[in-house]
Amino acid sequence: MTQPHPMLALSPEVAEALAAGKPVVALESTIISHGMPYPKNVETAREVEQIVRGGGAVPATIAVLDGVPRIGLDEAQLDVLGSDPDVAKVSIRDLPYVIARRGHGATTVASTMRLAALAGIRVFVTGGIGGVHRGGESSMDISADLTELSLTDVAVVSAGVKSLLDIGRTLEVLETLGVPVITVGSDDFPSFYSRSSGFRSPLRLDTADDVAAAMRAKWELGLAGGLIVANPIPEADEIPEAEISMLISRAVTEAEHRGITGAAITPYLLGRIVELSGGDSLRANIALVKDNAAFGAEVAVAYQGR
Repeated sequence: MTQPHPMLALSPEVAEALAAGKPVVALESTIISHGMPYPKNVETAREVEQIVRGGGAVPATIAVLDGVPRIGLDEAQLDVLGSDPDVAKVSIRDLPYVIARRGHGATTVASTMRLAALAGIRVFVTGGIGGVHRGGESSMDISADLTELSLTDVAVVSAGVKSLLDIGRTLEVLETLGVPVITVGSDDFPSFYSRSSGFRSPLRLDTADDVAAAMRAKWELGLAGGLIVANPIPEADEIPEAEISMLISRAVTEAEHRGITGAAITPYLLGRIVELSGGDSLRANIALVKDNAAFGAEVAVAYQGR
């Protein structure tokens, strides 16, 4: 067992599970603080944790509170993340700053991956991963999630790359970085709100046991870095790709006119798409996160049972 880093504060439940070799699933906190409105964000976070428990694993929501990286949160801490407007969005570059200033930080995919790995957790569930932003070939706006996936030994279960990104270029970058991109049960790579992105999945596996076997093979060979496990949104909950693309294009155009860039762009676009879709995108977001949590728990149980 990997010993958790001494700077981390593990909840008693997570510490006991890791010490006993039980399956643990990491969960990010940006989706709570910057991905959904309050109180729906906190309600969803609690429901997702219960889904993980129901799947036989222990949930470990990760965040920085009062400058301390915390692995596993209690009810009051979840509420702070969901309701405090001063919680910063924290990627890898921001971790030292927020910790040094003893601030609150909601961790992104990249920083959650790193903290999960430092705790000894191998499976992480999120909604969608970041990637190359539209126009990234000139702006060089590329998420740190991709670099982190090439460095950190964690399997990331998501509904694919966020729909508002340049999915084709993101897949090209992931290939260059040597990150396995596996879609569960489909030859089509999903695009968050939709089951298909129009791009063929680089790899396909059909069960949690298959995914766990790929994780073991990768790391036992000494191949550093994570894996993307793309779990398509349930068919009943998806928004057709053509429909969501129109809304995303409109939101992107509005963001450009407003001069919104950098770390602020994704929260703005997600919020605006909720408005433009009449709430349909929020409902889809919640559905896919819950479905990812159920499958992520299966993967964690399968991997830990090796």
